[in-house]
Amino acid sequence: MAHFAVLIYADDSAHTPDATSEDLRTSDRHAQALDESGSLRSAYALTPRAMATSIRADGVSDGPFHEAQEIVVGFYILEAPDLDAALAIARTTPAIRGGGGVEVRPVHSGGTVAR
Repeated sequence: MAHFAVLIYADDSAHTPDATSEDLRTSDRHAQALDESGSLRSAYALTPRAMATSIRADGVSDGPFHEAQEIVVGFYILEAPDLDAALAIARTTPAIRGGGGVEVRPVHSGGTVAR
């Protein structure tokens, strides 16, 4: 089966230093449902945008690469038979109901690097 990256966009990460378990409950339930379905391969939440460091040809700066209303706040890798199946799964991402969105992209290559 193919792998698909689901990039989650929102105004900022829910994983702020003062986040409570209640703040994260919806996302945790979603991750658990994906895991139980067998489609989830890995998932990562990113820290708030204020903790980003951007690198460009002319130097390094604090903050996200682009000024934008929405940024990537997390991502997960799905295993699905095709793009339509991946889209159906991605539509269940809680960020969509919260005013954000997701981007689904087939994974070209990669994986765990043996060390």
